[in-house]
Amino acid sequence: MVVRIEETALKEAAAKGTDAFLTLIHDSILAAAGGEVNAETLTRLNGEQTTLLAYFILRSEVMDGGFIQLIHNGYGPFIFLNPFAKAMRLWGAHDFGKLVYKGRKLFGKYGKELCKECSDDEFMALFEQYPKFDSLDDAFVEMEEEVTGIIAHYVDEHLEQFISINS
Repeated sequence: MVVRIEETALKEAAAKGTDAFLTLIHDSILAAAGGEVNAETLTRLNGEQTTLLAYFILRSEVMDGGFIQLIHNGYGPFIFLNPFAKAMRLWGAHDFGKLVYKGRKLFGKYGKELCKECSDDEFMALFEQYPKFDSLDDAFVEMEEEVTGIIAHYVDEHLEQFISINS
């Protein structure tokens, strides 16, 4: 899908920093795809665009409630059963790719239990029941800024795979 961004908007976002640059591209891709990530909208995107959306989902979920929340909210298959970790390695985020592979192993082991419907109290209890996710959460929080920078660099170097610039 062709996602168009005005050159001036892109330059302004880039001048504000990594997060603003990536957010503009992410938000533009998401808007072009219909505003939400689902099986239908993903068919409109290329692999690079899909991977960027996946990173934003992972970052948001993990920073808010860890990998347990990511899995509980239904994103486990999207992140762990697709070549997301491999893409992260190819984009230059090697340590993050390894972290996602570790998460995939835990998802394979505990994913069904973590995806069950539950009350808020039962959800909070999942963090006590599955402490193996704690080290993944901590590692991501520590590397998030670096990973986001690596991803921004990759996107900038391969911009034509993500967007088309209107001059």
